[in-house]
Amino acid sequence: MSSSERPVASPCVHICALDEADICTGCQRSAAEITRWGRMDNSERREVLKLCHERAVAAGLIFSVGSAAR
Repeated sequence: MSSSERPVASPCVHICALDEADICTGCQRSAAEITRWGRMDNSERREVLKLCHERAVAAGLIFSVGSAAR
């Protein structure tokens, strides 16, 4: 992480509970991702955020543009 770049913020929403697959029901990070977050650089954090979004869409928690049922 460059010194001029601010750290990517945590997606934590303070609803911390792991489901049966060890995914947080609040932020959609895995237990391993939560544990490693503080040691990740910004590119790793962005990848995790992308995975969180994909998990949330797959779980039906959010909808992506163009994913509406026809």
